[in-house]
Amino acid sequence: MQKVWIYIENGTYLEAESFGATGTSVGEIVFNTSLTGYQEIITDPSYAGQFITFTMPEIGNVGVNKNDMESSKAHCKGVFVRNYHHEYSSFRGENDLASLLKDNNVLGICNIDTRYLTKMIRDEGAMMMIASTEISNKDELAKMLKDSPRIEDINYIKEVTTKEPYVHKYGAWDHQKMAYKKAMMSDKKVIAIDFGIKRNILNELVEAGLEVEVVPASFKAEDLIARYEAGEIGGIFLSNGPGDPLTLTQEKAQLQKLIDKNIPIFAICLGHQMLSIAHGFDTYKLKFGQHGGNHPVANSDTKIVEITAQNHNYNVPDNIVEIADITHINLFDNTIEGVKYKNKPIFSVQHHPEASPGPHESKYIFGEFAKIVK
Repeated sequence: MQKVWIYIENGTYLEAESFGATGTSVGEIVFNTSLTGYQEIITDPSYAGQFITFTMPEIGNVGVNKNDMESSKAHCKGVFVRNYHHEYSSFRGENDLASLLKDNNVLGICNIDTRYLTKMIRDEGAMMMIASTEISNKDELAKMLKDSPRIEDINYIKEVTTKEPYVHKYGAWDHQKMAYKKAMMSDKKVIAIDFGIKRNILNELVEAGLEVEVVPASFKAEDLIARYEAGEIGGIFLSNGPGDPLTLTQEKAQLQKLIDKNIPIFAICLGHQMLSIAHGFDTYKLKFGQHGGNHPVANSDTKIVEITAQNHNYNVPDNIVEIADITHINLFDNTIEGVKYKNKPIFSVQHHPEASPGPHESKYIFGEFAKIVK
């Protein structure tokens, strides 16, 4: 291992050890409280532009494998772990975590007090930072950070979205066969707009009985409307993704055209936020966001509390009740977790009902979408 130096915008300067890629990287530091699933978290495109601080102290002990990839690569800037385990022990393990990080040019930072970092983020909020295996001078790092764009100034959607449309060919994981089920033909076809989609979201859409075609974030509303009116598709899904949704002005304009046509729409995370913005209700940034696999969410209709997976820094505003019914509430901070728009076949959730790995209480939401697809 080699040295790595960290400078955070509040003036904190730290030294640790590196186990991933080498070089210098700038991003936003957040923390994740999940106890399992570090590979799925690292390969979630929603973390593009961010350094992930794992509160689970032991990371790397089950290695990595091709089936647990949530996308084609790791999109985050780096990861902080207390103890990194290069030697892994799992019958599913195919390689070590360091190799995945090096292959994807992601910094791995270990032998650092992640509890200290987590408490700092909790108290001061998510902040910009720089980490380098090349530069140790505090003042030089501080200047480089100051001169770098902030996460809200960068459109990471362009980096993580698919370049070409494709049909998703897999369903949920079969625990007996230890493989993903193959997608079956369906008379209900939907378009999934890829803002940085997770593979298991697509798997669960297929599992709910839908045929899923994925299209880039640069979609044209007119094309999708024409396909809907021709009966070729019966609904649209808006995916999760990275960055500040208020920067996505072109995408907002396209979504407004879809909304006006009363097409059945379901959205998760960033897509949920984009629907709010397209309806005229701007999102706001949370202090340190919600990232983890243990967030209790109350279903307003059933009164059942669901344990959910979360990964977001932004939230829809409370005054969205003017045009939507609140369907889910986060019991940690009473923020809005789900809405159904009045007099429209459109609904969305902030949390991740696919939650792989993690809780499965919210998987029924995919079935609710399948019911309203034409």
